[in-house]
Amino acid sequence: MNTPTLSVIIPLYNKEREIGDTLRSVLSQTLQPLEIVVVDDGSTDHSADIVREIAAANPLVRLVPQANAGECAARNRAIAETRGEYVALLDADDEWRPRFLEEIAAMIREFPDCGLYCTAFDIVSHEGEFPADCPSERGPVADFFRDSAHRYIAIPSASCIPRRVLDDVGGFREGMKMGGDLYMWIKIARRYRICFSPERLCRYSRVASNRSSAIYTPERTAYSFETLYDPTAPEAEREFMARAALGKALVLSAKGGTEDAARAIRTFGYTKVYRRTLRKVQLLNQLPVSWRTPLLNFYNAAAWRVAKKGL
Repeated sequence: MNTPTLSVIIPLYNKEREIGDTLRSVLSQTLQPLEIVVVDDGSTDHSADIVREIAAANPLVRLVPQANAGECAARNRAIAETRGEYVALLDADDEWRPRFLEEIAAMIREFPDCGLYCTAFDIVSHEGEFPADCPSERGPVADFFRDSAHRYIAIPSASCIPRRVLDDVGGFREGMKMGGDLYMWIKIARRYRICFSPERLCRYSRVASNRSSAIYTPERTAYSFETLYDPTAPEAEREFMARAALGKALVLSAKGGTEDAARAIRTFGYTKVYRRTLRKVQLLNQLPVSWRTPLLNFYNAAAWRVAKKGL
């Protein structure tokens, strides 16, 4: 098999402090991509100017501006602008280590029938940089839904999707402001094997200036985990979906989306694996709205400190 053609897509919204380093990490790859398409989703800072400056010196980089429509819409626009057989995803505040695309291409050659290619990654926090809890085996995972229960397999910035798979399952669900990546993984994993490399070739930032969960506002979309839910699916898939939906419901509740969170509780209250998350959503939903975000932030900070000690 020849070297696969890889296009890189980056959705951009107000990341002037990070986008320069993000692009430089792509331009430093040992295997260069066919193109790097950055869709500026209506940024109001100097993000687009930084991309233009880098693009002026690097013909691989192309900036595509659009009115603000959300991350999923920006990804879909970028996909439509690309020509590669494979689409590598990267968020505007994350970075790749130099061998990321080289390892993705190697997995594509070895396991050409997979629907998603991913690598392990490190988490960058205010306290330092730590390895995420990921599988140690290389190749197609035995059961994506089961094996994702307590370990990271796929995040956007460490993933690559074949164009044929995107043509099959459709693009990212526009209007979803949180969970659009998990929604996509579910659609793919129902039909294809997922390929994973334990090499830590991505740096995922928890300290970016503009994280989606911090700026969440109510969604206006027909897509939700509730509509994707299949009660006849295997237990591992249903538990994965409960994890995704209840994690999102925590943020919905914290931001005042009491009824949306209550709907998630009703739909995914069956979970056996994520009872603790379910109880958190139930508790949060009973509190005054003004208490919810400070309490959730406190809990998440404490949980991260505990988890970090175990990394």
